[in-house]
Amino acid sequence: MRCPYCGHEDSQVKDSRPTEDGAAIRRRRQCEGCAARFTTFERIQLRDIVVVKSGGASEPFDREKLARSIELACRKRAIDNVRIERLVSGIQRQLETSGESEVASARIGSLAMEGLKGLDSVAYIRFASVYKDFTEAKDFQEFAGSIREVSGE
Repeated sequence: MRCPYCGHEDSQVKDSRPTEDGAAIRRRRQCEGCAARFTTFERIQLRDIVVVKSGGASEPFDREKLARSIELACRKRAIDNVRIERLVSGIQRQLETSGESEVASARIGSLAMEGLKGLDSVAYIRFASVYKDFTEAKDFQEFAGSIREVSGE
């Protein structure tokens, strides 16, 4: 594993343990070049997934990109990181077990919205504002009016 600080090729694993949801192995490593410590995660990958964008371009599925967009929607909300991680892992698992090697970006967005709808209504609306490309305040108002508060209020 290449050191993120100095680029040295060799590192030593100091500690390994499963993540809280058991979907990955967390490893603490120490660079043999500069002695810096860093963390890596090892996950099962069932198949390579290619994301087909709305414009026709394609790119490899990037779990971290999905996680960042969901984390951004959940920012400053009382949502535990473990729940966000479970949502991202669940979406990735659905994509990998679907049997398809190419997935439309719209499908990933729909899965994320479906998961956020059950997690937090504000995060759901935030994500939808980007996914559905809201351009005016009335777009927010119409969308918010069409959903029920997750907490039942």
